Amino acid sequence: MAASSPCSAFSPSIILASNPRLHLPGSTDPPSEANPPTQKVWLVFGATGQIGRSLVKTALLHGDNVAAVGRTLENTMAQMQGWHERCLGLLCDVRVRDTVKAALDRTIAHFGRVDIIVNCTGYGVIAACEDQDTCDLRSQFETNFLGTLNIIQLSLPYFRAQSVKRKDPERENAGRYLIFSSTSGALGVPGLGPYCATKYATEGLIESMLYEIDAFGIKATLVEPGHVRLDEPTGLDDKALDASISNVGAAHKLKRYGHFLVKKPSPPYDTETAPAGHARRVVQWLADRQPSSAVKSAELVWQLGHCRYPPLRLLLGSFAVESVRDRLRSVIEEIEDWKYLNFPVAGEENGVNGKGRKGNDKGDAANDDEDARGEGAEAEMDVDVDDAEGEEDANAGADYDAGDDPQTEEDG
Repeated sequence: MAASSPCSAFSPSIILASNPRLHLPGSTDPPSEANPPTQKVWLVFGATGQIGRSLVKTALLHGDNVAAVGRTLENTMAQMQGWHERCLGLLCDVRVRDTVKAALDRTIAHFGRVDIIVNCTGYGVIAACEDQDTCDLRSQFETNFLGTLNIIQLSLPYFRAQSVKRKDPERENAGRYLIFSSTSGALGVPGLGPYCATKYATEGLIESMLYEIDAFGIKATLVEPGHVRLDEPTGLDDKALDASISNVGAAHKLKRYGHFLVKKPSPPYDTETAPAGHARRVVQWLADRQPSSAVKSAELVWQLGHCRYPPLRLLLGSFAVESVRDRLRSVIEEIEDWKYLNFPVAGEENGVNGKGRKGNDKGDAANDDEDARGEGAEAEMDVDVDDAEGEEDANAGADYDAGDDPQTEEDG
């Protein structure tokens, strides 16, 4: 990126001014004029994906320092250099613990610390469960789930050490994880069975870990984007994105849609209406019409990294909100339909101790009331990052093209 090119049309202030809803709720204590952010150091794994590149650029625009980590088998070190003067380019294979540790150590050595660790790595194979071989299954789990676990296990000792150095534990976090999951971590998608399984596993891992690390002042959030556009320029002077697409296509000999590789279906699943072909039909139909903006999503994730009280989950885009909400409703309806099959504790069947069926009915009613009261509190946070009728598509693309500020370089 040319250090002298001004970033006018796509500065964070312009984005926020034109999108007044693009703010986290006040309950999270997000950065604002009254609560100005301090400079943070980001370590972004998967920085060559579209959302990763957009996030790197957004963090740099806001004045933060970033270590952008590309994929060892898809990028070269030369492709990761020269993004920005405050951006350190690295390579890593999240499946290999030594490379993860090396990326963490180099970031700390270069910037002096790490405040926020983001994992955007991940990919899926679009095919019926029966059509995916052992290599497909292992590679998805080792990348999406074990890669996340490697990052967490190797960085937690550092964050725990930072927790004892905090001057104001009530206001300062010792560290933060932003783990990109997917709506596929909340609902099953035909044609993406193993990929969904890796995201379900990741969600369970982070939700369980949250209870373990909160005492150290370490926070974690699962980011669940909907269908994110892949065609938004990011303004970084690099060829990592183009190279990664061509390299993956050559290595796997599968057609690629975003971070999904499409495998040819076997005859039983190779029909126009086969449920196993649902995911393939969706990505082919969407093409470049994904409703959610990677640029707006990145702005909200940046705010998430700087807020004091982050949520467990952040849903990005109307597709994510609606699909996850519909899934949860169906689960609740199914529970209600079958809850009469609960079995009483031994000794209560015949009204012993005054607890017959009538008592159970009262208990069920009380539980129903309690569930109703808890619905609002349990609702997950969601924010609208969709463009209305595509009206911002052209603007988002144009703004990231030329005229970017010296603090505006990234990768997707």
